[in-house]
Amino acid sequence: MAVMIGDIARAGPGKRSLDTGQGCGIETDLAVARRVLRAEIAGLESLSAALDATFATAVNLCLAAHGRIIVTGIGKSGHVARKIAASLASTGTPAQFVHAGEASHGDLGMIAGEDAIMALSNSGETTEFADIIAYSRRFGIPLIAITSGARSTLASAADVVLLLPPAAEACPMGLAPTTSTTLMMALGDALAITLLERRGFSIADFRLFHPGGRLGRRLLRVADIMHIGDAMPLIALATPMSEAILVMTAKSFGCVGACDGQGRLVGIITDGDLRRHMADDLLNRRVSEILHPQPKTTGPGALAAEALGLMNRSAITSLFVLDDNRCPIGFLHMHDCLRAGIA
Repeated sequence: MAVMIGDIARAGPGKRSLDTGQGCGIETDLAVARRVLRAEIAGLESLSAALDATFATAVNLCLAAHGRIIVTGIGKSGHVARKIAASLASTGTPAQFVHAGEASHGDLGMIAGEDAIMALSNSGETTEFADIIAYSRRFGIPLIAITSGARSTLASAADVVLLLPPAAEACPMGLAPTTSTTLMMALGDALAITLLERRGFSIADFRLFHPGGRLGRRLLRVADIMHIGDAMPLIALATPMSEAILVMTAKSFGCVGACDGQGRLVGIITDGDLRRHMADDLLNRRVSEILHPQPKTTGPGALAAEALGLMNRSAITSLFVLDDNRCPIGFLHMHDCLRAGIA
């Protein structure tokens, strides 16, 4: 039996059976969960209100780094640091996580003079930071601190301090990192997205870093999967229908596009058009007499998902891809989208 949010699942070393809530404290559990969420929301609101020009200074420092942003931490802060490094790297800011403890045992060699360091520690007194702080000061490597310890060792050594506002941990004992790590995570996201916008990071750039999975498929452009050159089913406007049908059959797309003397697409003939005009004289007629004018088209820079949506809405199976002069430069069939995993 699957357990979703709203269900109660209890398991322990004794492999206790799933409790469905009969006679148990569902309301108590929900109250705890809501208290945790309210505490973290309150912390995030305090963080948003506390942001000032120091944040912009940290952004400028990251932009000025010619190397990578080295994100470091230990414990729960280390896990958050890994995520921040991954978010930065995937949104156009080269970044790498370095474990604060491992840095003292050789990983300092991962940090170069053109890098910048972002160190996460709630207290700012993490002893494992001693060597990485000293290394950054010795070689003039910019250091950004994310901490709630305004007078801590880390804050005192840093070039820029992004100070977390006072916020109670959601843990009832005030010990387990909860609110503090949420604030660090959110601040890291804010830095990553601000840097993304400052760098002018585009959808095309995003796809370059996310080629795999559903996200990569959603960002495919029409130009990435369209047919080009001789593969396009094209004929001249004055072509007799006898030749047009031969081209339609050879290209196997169920349609053919007609171009004028300047190479501009002026219409399309589909299998349906052939059936509607079926008569003894069909083969002797000209394409210009049969074509459907103003067909649906798309551009090479359009997202393939958008092109598929246009085909679905229009109840058609293909689109010609036109340049700015309305000249065909490609052809897209619905099956091309489906083969690419776009649905």
